[in-house]
Amino acid sequence: MKIYITSVFVDDQAKAEKFYTEVLGFRVKDDIPLGPDARWLTVVSPEQPDGPELLLEPSGHPVVGPYKEGLVADGIPVTSFAVDDVPAEYERLQELGVKFTQGPLDMGPVVTAVLDDTCGNLIQIVMRR
Repeated sequence: MKIYITSVFVDDQAKAEKFYTEVLGFRVKDDIPLGPDARWLTVVSPEQPDGPELLLEPSGHPVVGPYKEGLVADGIPVTSFAVDDVPAEYERLQELGVKFTQGPLDMGPVVTAVLDDTCGNLIQIVMRR
């Protein structure tokens, strides 16, 4: 068994597409209309175009708002992305205007940082030693 698709609930799919592709560097894999207000919109790492997909899922379901708000209020990232160098990625993203709730933090076997994806989520970036 392996991960195929995981999702992040986003407030605005167009805004999320722009952030996740133009800022974080993912590429759109699927973009399928699902009516007037939603799309099946997945992104992948350019390093793994056939790897796991991230679904940028609309936040329309009633439980999503309280779920996202609770995670953000408690400072809990909804997901985590691996990077080769957290301090370098932190600097690159800050130069692009990305806001972080936690700068690079050395936690022994990993270094992490937490960013705001502008779509209602906190995202952790991590590098393993």
